[in-house]
Amino acid sequence: MLLIDKIPSNYKSSLTLIQTEEAIKFCKDSFQNELKKALLLKRVSAPLFVLRKTGFNDNLNGVERPVSFDIKETQETAEVVQSLAKWKRYALKKYGIEAPYGLYTDMNAIRRDEITDNFHSLYVDQWDWEKVINKEDRTLEYLKQTVNKIYSALKNTAFKLEKKFDLKNELASKVTFITSQELENMYPEKTPAERERLYVKEKGAIFVMQIGGKLKSGKPHDLRAPDYDDWNLNGDLILYYPLLDSALEISSMGIRVDKDSLISQLKSCNLESRLELLFHKELIEGKLPLTIGGGIGQSRLCMYLLKKAHIGEVQCSLWCEEDVKKLNDMGINLL
Repeated sequence: MLLIDKIPSNYKSSLTLIQTEEAIKFCKDSFQNELKKALLLKRVSAPLFVLRKTGFNDNLNGVERPVSFDIKETQETAEVVQSLAKWKRYALKKYGIEAPYGLYTDMNAIRRDEITDNFHSLYVDQWDWEKVINKEDRTLEYLKQTVNKIYSALKNTAFKLEKKFDLKNELASKVTFITSQELENMYPEKTPAERERLYVKEKGAIFVMQIGGKLKSGKPHDLRAPDYDDWNLNGDLILYYPLLDSALEISSMGIRVDKDSLISQLKSCNLESRLELLFHKELIEGKLPLTIGGGIGQSRLCMYLLKKAHIGEVQCSLWCEEDVKKLNDMGINLL
């Protein structure tokens, strides 16, 4: 559903189409350079698809259907990645990367079940990153430190864009941290999305921690696959976007499951059968490193920093004809 009612009637991008393309590249180049310096990351190549039987694909919220196809040569089933949360952990082992270093890559995905709007597209592009940590780093404090480093990289990128393209930096000075339970306590009658919007509008930038497990209300703040993030050590980085008067999630990240949290979370979802998959077996056997990682939306970051009203202004995707007509009537140019 388009957020037409939230788009200012006099909205007009300050950048032409060709300037937008130039700014997109500058934004992406600048941020990934800032990110790799902040988190000590090396860039690697990543797969577009993986074999279903490996269990490497990300199950996201557990309900999205991955795009799949059969391989003529082997008759096996491959799936277009939904994210690289599990694959990255295996890659760290393969590349022999040790703490405190890590890797990042460009991830492209197709989300066939996505309901499109100003922030959501069938096409997803993000920086997937992962780094090796030590056992003593599996704490909320380490998670917060990492979030602050990412936010500093974001602020540095915004400063560069402001100088080069005269795009005013509207980022909050710092990130405010809050648990999903604290947020529910503050706004018990609101939905999780409404809670996020109310709180981020007040603070400017927030990180909502501990997502996946049930809250006191009996419901989780949001669904999370049980086999990549530790639900006690994860969260979402959310910005307030004044142009649309909305909360905009930029990143989902977390300290990854260890043996105990993997087994516990799979049991809570009645998914112990996954323990027979390659990724899960290697994790249980201690063959994979302890890690922290996440995804950072490339188009969403560009949309925010370039002050665009629709994600289609910074990426090429498919939209329903009715939405395209409405956007054209408003002078919004989709790529």
